[in-house]
Amino acid sequence: MELILRKDVENLGFADDLVTVKNGYGRNFLIPQGQAVLATPSAKKMLAETLKQRAFKEKKVVDEAKKQTEKLNGLDIKITAKTGEGDKLFGSVTNADLAEALEKGGVSIEKKYIIVAGGAIKRTGQYDATIRFHRDVVSTFTFEVVAEAKPEVKGKSEAKAKPEEKAVEESEAISEDK
Repeated sequence: MELILRKDVENLGFADDLVTVKNGYGRNFLIPQGQAVLATPSAKKMLAETLKQRAFKEKKVVDEAKKQTEKLNGLDIKITAKTGEGDKLFGSVTNADLAEALEKGGVSIEKKYIIVAGGAIKRTGQYDATIRFHRDVVSTFTFEVVAEAKPEVKGKSEAKAKPEEKAVEESEAISEDK
């Protein structure tokens, strides 16, 4: 069954692509969800005209995506995360965390266009992510997950001692008043 996609469909194609799928997938999922229409001869002619008109606009979008890619290549992103024993993280670092870090670095991209190799990251170290700015502009980005600086244990014991000393001083002051 030949269909024309109205929206980007994961692992199938982008909007306005002509794709061939199995009948059941097209009739029972893509068409009812509004993600595709049948590729009739008249629909194919309309698609060709639409693509012809869009070609000029598309060039501007591709140029903007390439500028974003160059800006991305200049960035050095380090994501800090809490760690336990060794290099194991509490929780994980995902594409949403990377999207937030990139936003702070000046590159705006939605998290759904970021694919972190291996899914969620559970350890510190260097990792790669594939970032899609446009259907024709895909970039591989390397970032690092580092451990959050832990406060010294010595500082914690001093902080605990001070409230205890205050409590002793207060109890002595109360007993002197009586």
